Amino acid sequence: RRGSYLALKINGYRASVAKYFRSLDLELDSDSLVLDAGSGTGIVTLAFHDAGFRPKKIVALDLSRKSLQVARDQFSKEKKSDKARMAPAQADILCTPFADDSFDLVLSCGVLEYVSLDAGLAEMARILKPGGKLVFIPVKPSVVGTVLEFLYKFKTHKLKDVKKSAQEHFTILGNHEFPINEPISWSKTIFLLEKHRSEPSE
Repeated sequence: RRGSYLALKINGYRASVAKYFRSLDLELDSDSLVLDAGSGTGIVTLAFHDAGFRPKKIVALDLSRKSLQVARDQFSKEKKSDKARMAPAQADILCTPFADDSFDLVLSCGVLEYVSLDAGLAEMARILKPGGKLVFIPVKPSVVGTVLEFLYKFKTHKLKDVKKSAQEHFTILGNHEFPINEPISWSKTIFLLEKHRSEPSE
């Protein structure tokens, strides 16, 4: 996973995500709690920090202990003055150890391709506060996405399926496409979702 971290850093992935974060008005403050769900080696956590956000805590959750160690080491190395803000947590993305309505914001990139999309989004909704936001960065159907599917043994979800599944729990506030000159645009898109403040009527 260290090699993966370096590859993502070199191709500008982190900078592209940080640029997107800076465009958002997330209404976070020093008491806010943020979760990076499926954090891997911490690229998205670092991009979020690069964008200038300073919540009370960023929890980096991943199933891989090795990836979490890389994330913690990298955050400590780069963000020494703020390292206490990042807390690693090892757990399954479909069964997180958090109470309902725990987080103000959830970030999730490249992890729901490994699990049931419906179940993954339902769990994200469960742990988000009503009105809380999910920044969801899935792999999009593309030539590069197909190559990544083969290399990393996951399943890319059709964007129409992402939208349909998301609307069970969220309002879709936007779908951002990265500029074509940024390598991340070849394989990723971003959905900004807001958890329903009450369950939709039947």
